Amino acid sequence: MIDTRPYRIAPGKRVELCDFATREDGGLSKKTGKEMVHELTKRLAALQELLYAQRSQGLLVVFQAMDAGGKDSTIRRVFRLLDPSSMRVKSFKQPSQREQLHDFLWRIHQHAPRRGYISIFNRSHYEDVVAVRVRERQPQEVWQKRFEHINAFERLLSTEGTLILKFFLHISKDYQKERLQRRLDRPDKVWKFDPGDINDRKYWDEYMHAYSEAIESCSTDNAPFYVVPAERRWYRDLIVLQTVVDALDSLQMTYPEPKFDPGDIELI
Repeated sequence: MIDTRPYRIAPGKRVELCDFATREDGGLSKKTGKEMVHELTKRLAALQELLYAQRSQGLLVVFQAMDAGGKDSTIRRVFRLLDPSSMRVKSFKQPSQREQLHDFLWRIHQHAPRRGYISIFNRSHYEDVVAVRVRERQPQEVWQKRFEHINAFERLLSTEGTLILKFFLHISKDYQKERLQRRLDRPDKVWKFDPGDINDRKYWDEYMHAYSEAIESCSTDNAPFYVVPAERRWYRDLIVLQTVVDALDSLQMTYPEPKFDPGDIELI
């Protein structure tokens, strides 16, 4: 078991992502770390069954990162043993024309988890205070107010029974370059390459500043942000898994009592 508290952003804490490490191992060997990941994935699967059986709360897990930050692989590795029937993964791209006719949270809210379910956001409503800001798709008077709207929205979900965990997978600009080059070099990965990613690299500092402010403004007690060093993928997975497992364990869930006496049932 590892302590994930150092990666949790306390409400009101000043955040400058340039001061956060992007590559750590927690003093563990890769072999030990992977063994811990394996055990935690099994524990998470058991907790998912309890969550579904109890159906009193839902779980929302939000992932944000720069391009090539590892959102897809983290979701694939961390949640690989879960039952897909009570889990949903939603990827949020640039809003469609229809979505732009609504408030920016309209498309988000409908994908929040039902009680007993797990929803995983691959990008999220935080694009509406980061990407729109950096690429100047909205003026400051619009995106600045959205921090308050996001906190109110997440507070609503939390008070209505949704456990919220948010992860920023933190990588360096040099590491991103390596990962993007890997996509270009491998025939089985080149399909993932978007030439627009190169253009976004010109705005790296602006993105870091925007993400820093978003994390600082929206990491709350009921919906905390974790800044995860993501360049060692096994350690990244370990931090995310441990955080999710600890949060679900804290619910102290039990299986519901049957509304009948199993001893009275005779199978024929």
